[in-house]
Amino acid sequence: MAEFATADALVAAIAANRGATMEAFTPYEIEAVQEALEPKRSPVGWIAAAAGLAGGLGAFVLQWWINCDAYPIDAGGKPDFSWPAFLPITFEMAVLFAAAAALVGALVLSGLPRLYHPVFDVPGFERASIDRFWLSVDDDRRVDKLHDAGALQVVVL
Repeated sequence: MAEFATADALVAAIAANRGATMEAFTPYEIEAVQEALEPKRSPVGWIAAAAGLAGGLGAFVLQWWINCDAYPIDAGGKPDFSWPAFLPITFEMAVLFAAAAALVGALVLSGLPRLYHPVFDVPGFERASIDRFWLSVDDDRRVDKLHDAGALQVVVL
């Protein structure tokens, strides 16, 4: 963990440590930091799409099985397999499964709920929400690069 006095020093440190896994803590949103960190695309969209397709397909197959195989009813001469009647439930189940999977996927992938994080033990970290900029780097061998970038202090966790 490295503490910086300015956002420009933080961006310079991010650029100097390319290739490492980093996380920045700032008192306000800084667009240059977001661009420098190059965040990965989240797989939550793909998880929601897969769950939505599975839910819709499952609902359609269940309706087909009930109406055509398990308990066919001849009501008014209508055919057993009348797929337009299956569409509302199929759509609703696809939306339900996609929404539930997106919620669970977002929580699991973000590591929530997380009540404790090692950065809370770093002295002075509480200023990350006031006026200081912090950078967490996963590689202990980059301490010199952090000092060269203008870190006020570097704490090895």
